[in-house]
Amino acid sequence: MSLPLPPKSALHAACLASLRERLALAQAGVQAAQESANSETKSSAGDKYETGREMASQERERQAAQLHETQQLLGALQKLSPDLPADTVRLGAAVATSLGVFYVSVAAGRLRTAAGQEFLAVSPSAPLMQALAGLRAGAQTVFNNKQIRVEAIG
Repeated sequence: MSLPLPPKSALHAACLASLRERLALAQAGVQAAQESANSETKSSAGDKYETGREMASQERERQAAQLHETQQLLGALQKLSPDLPADTVRLGAAVATSLGVFYVSVAAGRLRTAAGQEFLAVSPSAPLMQALAGLRAGAQTVFNNKQIRVEAIG
């Protein structure tokens, strides 16, 4: 059973929306962690103060790393043009396979288009995409002892 290949523009838009939402959450997380660190006040229990500040600092660093990673993904995605056609599995291609629909772009995970079709946004360096790289519609390959057929590419 082959899945219909949604328009690449719909896949791209869903990726952008997801990453922008992630970016907003990460920015809010950085701000909340900073506010938490700033609100720690010195008390008679000096160790408690230092521990609280250190925990807030670690959380701020974790949120900042997530923010940076999301900014990198968003930047990479924005360099792709959903208008460019593809006839092989490569960066920027929308690919319908016997396993599902993939958008070879950035590692953003399982998403849904505005029309509700589920797909996976994956990096071209993902092992499955490496196995499918360069294949055309109708081609087959074996990955993890599974036969995979490329149904359509856009």
